[in-house]
Amino acid sequence: MQIGALGKEYLDGERIISKGEVGESMYIVQQGKVEVFMENSAGEIVLATLKPGAVFGEMALFTKEPRVASVRALGKARVLTIDKKGFFKRVSEDPSLAFRILKNMSKRIEKLNIEVARLKMGTN
Repeated sequence: MQIGALGKEYLDGERIISKGEVGESMYIVQQGKVEVFMENSAGEIVLATLKPGAVFGEMALFTKEPRVASVRALGKARVLTIDKKGFFKRVSEDPSLAFRILKNMSKRIEKLNIEVARLKMGTN
């Protein structure tokens, strides 16, 4: 990992967060791409590929639950880390930030609901 002027640069395949960690930060992809994935004894499944501007790990700011997925760089990627204190300070300065985060989370939940419904329909 190399420290840049803003954010950190991760090399291809380098983990940014790991499933099971308790997080206190969220992340914003500044350059490149990152891959959200889960692994188990059967292997690994890619949940999403995120591009610049995408946010991940934000649920850790609101819960004390362990992370449910891992994220790694897909090629070279620059990622900005925002800790809980910094996030809430920024929200107090710009409340629309919280709205944008909630909007993003709502879109993810909607996609997950559609996928769960599709999977359930296919198994009946």
